[in-house]
Amino acid sequence: MNIQLSTLDTVLIAVYVIGVIFWALKNSKNQDSESYFLAGRNMSWKAVGLSLFAASVSSTTLIGQSAEGFKTGLAVYNYQWLSILVMIFFAMFFLPFYIKSGVYTMPEFLERRYDKRSRTFFSLITIIGNVFLDAAAALYSGALIIRLIYPEAELQTIIFILAIVAGSYTILGGLSSAINAELVQAVILIIGSVILSYLAITEVGGWDVLHERFSEGMWLHLVRPMDDATTPWLGMLLGIPVLGFYFWGNNQVMVQRVLSARSIDQGRKGVLFVGFLYVFTLLIFIIPGLCGRLIDLFDVEVPLSIFGNAATELVDVNEIYPRLIMKLMPIGLMGLIMAAMISALTSTLSAALNSASTLITMDFYTRIDKKADNKKLVKVGQIISTIILIVAALWAPNIRKFGSLVDYYQEIASYLAPPIVGIFFLGLFWKRTNSAGAFGGLVFGGLVAIVLFFFKKYTPFADMHFLMLVPFLLVSNMAITIIISIMTKPPTGKQLEGNLWTTALWHEETEALKSVVWYKNFRIQSAVLAVFAIASFLFYI
Repeated sequence: MNIQLSTLDTVLIAVYVIGVIFWALKNSKNQDSESYFLAGRNMSWKAVGLSLFAASVSSTTLIGQSAEGFKTGLAVYNYQWLSILVMIFFAMFFLPFYIKSGVYTMPEFLERRYDKRSRTFFSLITIIGNVFLDAAAALYSGALIIRLIYPEAELQTIIFILAIVAGSYTILGGLSSAINAELVQAVILIIGSVILSYLAITEVGGWDVLHERFSEGMWLHLVRPMDDATTPWLGMLLGIPVLGFYFWGNNQVMVQRVLSARSIDQGRKGVLFVGFLYVFTLLIFIIPGLCGRLIDLFDVEVPLSIFGNAATELVDVNEIYPRLIMKLMPIGLMGLIMAAMISALTSTLSAALNSASTLITMDFYTRIDKKADNKKLVKVGQIISTIILIVAALWAPNIRKFGSLVDYYQEIASYLAPPIVGIFFLGLFWKRTNSAGAFGGLVFGGLVAIVLFFFKKYTPFADMHFLMLVPFLLVSNMAITIIISIMTKPPTGKQLEGNLWTTALWHEETEALKSVVWYKNFRIQSAVLAVFAIASFLFYI
């Protein structure tokens, strides 16, 4: 398929990218460390929600989920609807503690509950995730789009160009620049994706034809058998919520945007807002990928009888979404949605850069230079962002060795997430968890992750689906943490004060909410969102 952009589309892409960079820099805040790393902690729920959506939509959702829709149908939506329930749980229980604490980073919160060892270890794990999962995946997926238009261009060259575009405003302007760019990207991306979904469904003959063509087999079913390569039902129930909580409740890239909220209520409503947007990702991201099976996107035909990873042997499934754009979008709209897509992909890179530089600066550099003032911390953060950008750009081409972006992200996350999720849950809900237990659980989890990443095929888990592996890793790490905690001294009152959830807090909040109008009550909003998420699952059970 020879892809050519019209002159109008090319001009629109150039104008859009330049405009976003200008807008982001115009709204930058880098006067001090709080402004640079947390946008002054003054963001509204709308800004928080749209920023979270743009930062999360990038490679794993937009490119990866349309690819999974092409390969195996709707099963990948299990990550979305279950993550919505996770968002509600996070907003209800964890978010207030994060914002009240006034921390810059998630590892900093761990130090308050445990000690510096846990903070340092978690910082290292998070930085690795930011660089090799978030930033590298964003660069790679963005490069795939550009290469469709300019197939003669070298992948590594395109990656460096995208790195410069994202770095131009993120490194200089900090989180405020990133969030303001993401607001524009999110709105245009949603509008463009809705249009593309409508065109894709129309192209295949309408909703009824789509359902008829995919009525046989597992294409339209979210609950899959235990031997399913995508989401075995038990792995769906036990594994995805853990990965979801790691992404939304522990991942510095996401939580940093929540920490920028001006209040707990604004932060909560921002998280619920992105949850409502996620309900529609089935329609605007996954179903277009499924429609791609009935549309001539490649020179090679991929029959419906070819299901799962077998499709990746015939075509590059990561190209499904951009090829749909080039095939179906009219002149003008094609350039706009391509520009928004490229910019949205760089938003994850932008988020990862800001996150990793915040972690290194606030969790490591401040220990080395304890007298560093705000301006120096901002300068250090900018230098660190530049170094991270270079490392991610050099690693990004290696992602092509994996089947798809979802496979790449979720499998690595399944090794890193369980020990982190375990110590956060135990720390908030079990007062006997101490620093020795938390550190022991993190070290054990880190060693297991290294073994699995490099030597999984030599272990008893070689053929186990990564979603089935997640609960096993979670339980074993929590067991190690609990055993060590019981065998050592209990935590001090200082470690528990303000860091432990109690039923008294729930009752206090219940009393406070009695004076709030029902439609502004976040618990009622959460219940409505949960109904939407569960209903979307039941429709395709």
